[in-house]
Amino acid sequence: MTSLLPEIAPWAWALLGVAAVIVGFSKTALPGINTISIAIFAALLPAKHSTGALLVLLIVGDIFAVWSYRKHANWATILRLAPAVVAGLALGAVFLAVADDGWVRRVIGAILIIVVAFTLWRRWLSQRSGAVATAGNPLAASIGYGSLAGFTTMVANAGGPVMSMYFLAARFPVQAFLGTAAWFFAIINLTKLPFSIGLGLIDGSSLLLDLCLVPGVVIGAFFGRWIAVRVKQQVFEGAVLVVTVLGALYLLLF
Repeated sequence: MTSLLPEIAPWAWALLGVAAVIVGFSKTALPGINTISIAIFAALLPAKHSTGALLVLLIVGDIFAVWSYRKHANWATILRLAPAVVAGLALGAVFLAVADDGWVRRVIGAILIIVVAFTLWRRWLSQRSGAVATAGNPLAASIGYGSLAGFTTMVANAGGPVMSMYFLAARFPVQAFLGTAAWFFAIINLTKLPFSIGLGLIDGSSLLLDLCLVPGVVIGAFFGRWIAVRVKQQVFEGAVLVVTVLGALYLLLF
C-alpha cells in the first residue's frame, strides 16, 4: 500500500502540497484554476494514481464548497444539465479505457480552447448588438456544455473550466456561480467514484497519498472562501477566463 510514497521526492511533495491547496481554493473561489492541479498531479504521478488521487481530493474540496455556498445553488440549471452530463460521463469512461495519456490531454485542451473561444465570441456579438450575453438556446447549451463537462471530468477531472464557461455565459453572479458549481461537482464527483474504483484509478497507495494532502485542501478552501466574498464580479469573470485559457494551453502544448 505504501509502495508509491517512497518514490516521491521532497520537492515533488512540495508541489503536490501546492496542488492540494489549489484544489481547495478552486472549490470555494476560482473553479477554472484547478487545471493547474491537474497538470501537477499528471506530471508527478503515474496516470492511474494521478486521476484517482486527485478525484478524492476534489471530493474533500466539494464538502467545503457545498458547506460554504449551499444556499446559492441554481437547482433548475443543475437538473437541466443532468441528462447530458450522464451521457458525457459514459462516453468519457469508454474513451479513458481506449485512449493513451497524450490523446486525453490534447483532446481536453482542444475542447477548452473551443469553449473559451465560443464564449468570447458570443460576448463580442452581444456587445455589438447591445444585448446581454447568454449561453444561447437553453436546451442546446445544456446539451453541449453538459456533455462536454461530463466527458472532460471523467477522463481528466477537467470539467471545472467547461462549466465555468457555461456559468459565465449564463451571467451568474459570483455567489450563484460558486453555489451551483459546488453542488454540481459534488454530485458528479461522487458519481464518478465507483467508475474510478472499477477502472483501478483509486487504490490503497493513492488513498494514503490523499490522507497526507488533505490539510492543503482545507487550507485552500478556507482561503478561497475569504477571497470570494471580497472579489468584484468583473475581476472574477476575467480571472476565470485567464486561468481556463492557460490550463488549456498547457494541456495542448506539454
